[in-house]
Amino acid sequence: MAISVDLIKELREMTCASIAHCKKALEEAGGDLKKAAEFLRKHGLEIAAKKSSRTAKEGRIEAYIHHGNKIGVLLEVNCESDFVAKNSDFAQFSRDLCMQIAATSPAYIKREDVPAEVIEQEKDKELFYKNHCLLDQPFVKDPSMTVKDYLGSIVTKVGENVVVRRFARYKTGE
Repeated sequence: MAISVDLIKELREMTCASIAHCKKALEEAGGDLKKAAEFLRKHGLEIAAKKSSRTAKEGRIEAYIHHGNKIGVLLEVNCESDFVAKNSDFAQFSRDLCMQIAATSPAYIKREDVPAEVIEQEKDKELFYKNHCLLDQPFVKDPSMTVKDYLGSIVTKVGENVVVRRFARYKTGE
């Protein structure tokens, strides 16, 4: 099946994936845009899993102050090279995560960070993870994907391991 350039362009704008990845996804999905986007999400998570063992010692510190100066976030996101740390997509990712943290107030980055005694007290563990773990939360700018899906798409795009290292959220009066 021949995939049109317009269809590739539309998928690229939706997902920010490379042209080659968009073409391959559309071919796999038989030209279906939604299936191709889902294919790219899953493929991004697979790539992220493969690269997760690589050391990420470069990166950036991002700061965000919400309108009204009542909420602030300080975030460290790491990658493998300073070249990627200066990349505009990586910078946008870190800004988006700061806004996510300001909006949703997660307590942990990932499931593995939750102490066993805390999770044992919860009746609905999945709901707890979704509400309190940053990577399990629906992404505020696109609720159809999780923050982990967004992270996978960035790893695919920049070609390096990306790690959300730590964050602090401040709110006046807390």
